[in-house]
Amino acid sequence: MKDFLKLSATELAAQLRAGELTSVELTTACLDYIDSVNPRMNAFLYVNREAALAEAAAVDADRESGVELPPYAGVPVAIKDNMCDRGVPTTCGSKMLEGWLPPYSATVVNRLRAARLPIVGHTNMDEFAMGSSTEFSAFGPTKNPWGKDLIPGGSGGGSAAAVAAYLVPWALGSDTGGSIRQPGAMTGTVGAKPTYGAVSRYGVVAMASSLDQVGPVTRTVLDAAALQEIIGGHDPLDSTSLPEALTGLADAAQDGATAQDLAGLRIGVVTEMSSEGFEPGVLSAFQEVVERLRARGAEIKEISCPSFSYAISAYYLIMPAEASSNLARFDGVRYGNRVEPTTGPVTAETMMSATRGTMFGSEVKRRIILGTYALSAGNFDAFYGSALRVRTLVQRDLDAAFEQVDVLVSPTTPGTAFKFGEKTDDLISMYLNDLTTTPANLAGVPAMSVPAGLADGLPVGFQVIAPAYGDAQMYRVGAAVAAVADPVECPENWEENL
Repeated sequence: MKDFLKLSATELAAQLRAGELTSVELTTACLDYIDSVNPRMNAFLYVNREAALAEAAAVDADRESGVELPPYAGVPVAIKDNMCDRGVPTTCGSKMLEGWLPPYSATVVNRLRAARLPIVGHTNMDEFAMGSSTEFSAFGPTKNPWGKDLIPGGSGGGSAAAVAAYLVPWALGSDTGGSIRQPGAMTGTVGAKPTYGAVSRYGVVAMASSLDQVGPVTRTVLDAAALQEIIGGHDPLDSTSLPEALTGLADAAQDGATAQDLAGLRIGVVTEMSSEGFEPGVLSAFQEVVERLRARGAEIKEISCPSFSYAISAYYLIMPAEASSNLARFDGVRYGNRVEPTTGPVTAETMMSATRGTMFGSEVKRRIILGTYALSAGNFDAFYGSALRVRTLVQRDLDAAFEQVDVLVSPTTPGTAFKFGEKTDDLISMYLNDLTTTPANLAGVPAMSVPAGLADGLPVGFQVIAPAYGDAQMYRVGAAVAAVADPVECPENWEENL
């Protein structure tokens, strides 16, 4: 591995602008490193070497000719495999879409290209983003660079593992209930979920449309802020897109990173998300960072959000209900691969049954069944309707909290990375990994995970939640957290442990 691969995207961009490094050199190093470790790691489902190198060469030629380029031009990036990329295999980690070539690109992909970032490939994920460990990918799990027996989190474990292991300086993920932040905590990376609507969802294969949000996966808070600025902004193709772009994110991150005096910053510690049910080491690391923030002058206040106790239950009714509706299109007729029944009459019904029964994995089937049941006659009000009322309570609790404090904080996850297979037979335990992350999705507010040291030798995530449209505040506080927390870097010998 080339030493410069450990640099942040911001540092790499500076070297490219100064002529100390070319985009072809940088992109080739990323691709070669991916080629050397991905067969054992499985972070990437598809590597687009030819297109990435072509864009890198074009950036170098334009820079040499004096063409004015975007600030991060030439820095390679990876995208989660649920983002349409015209003519490039996009599978959502599912056999249902194996071999599918999208006829158009997602808005976020087009914005990466407009920023002149070579896209090196698509990263592994739980099938249709349903999972918390990347164990439910139809193409095999991704290994966490912190241990070959450890999950990297999910659903976006591929992006988080690739960034943590220096395969690529930054990547995109999608977050429906924590699928950027939870892998960030498990791998020691920065993962941010922007305000709902701040980043276009057009061309991103939907799981739960009212919850899904694209966001950055990086190694520094500044890189995350910069990447959100690249992909964010209004999109007329997305009816939920905010009318104006959220600006000043990178400047806010720089301010937070250099602030020595945090006087005037009001931080609320959510009592429902920092007590029982959390591993002692996670709580200890979290509390240590809180005390360091207090020592720099921040005002720390305990805040109770009673509805958060019910948020995970509400999420696991709303999300499957929306997923069952969104995935109805994958029937072998409108979208997806087709399987013909081998026995009995061949009808549209039997073909659809054979297709969905064969092509969908167990977790996708489970959530479709749960969601369909919650929406069925006689159950709608009792289940889905009740979940929507809890969602409103979560929003109200957050509104009340933000009248008292500037941001809320909690551990990102109750525990550190667990072993493969440890929770696949105990799905309630698996789902509870989303305990602290789901409230932000239900309310549509921005939230991010920042590495906060180690517990028993594994990374711990520190979650920062800000009010809607307060993404700049989130990045400012996130950078302050990173400045006081113990540094977290991928183990030097991680390749030997694959």
